[in-house]
Amino acid sequence: MQNDVCLKERRKLVLAARESPLSTVHLRNLYEASRLGAVIVPPMLTCYDHPASLADCTRRAADRILAQFGLEGDSYEWEGMDEPV
Repeated sequence: MQNDVCLKERRKLVLAARESPLSTVHLRNLYEASRLGAVIVPPMLTCYDHPASLADCTRRAADRILAQFGLEGDSYEWEGMDEPV
């Protein structure tokens, strides 16, 4: 299904914009898509939870995208830091 049909029919549209760096055109289009109801979830790799491998980072990014559709991946959700650094 095309993106504009999802927006027209009020279906959930999740965009995982991975281009880097983002140009002004990318940012403008993402902004407009967000205004129309799309959810923007950049597949950013995180290190704050001390992943054991690059695969852990990519799995968590995929889990965050899947969670937007109510699907469970590895059921990982960051709970915050245990103690101040």
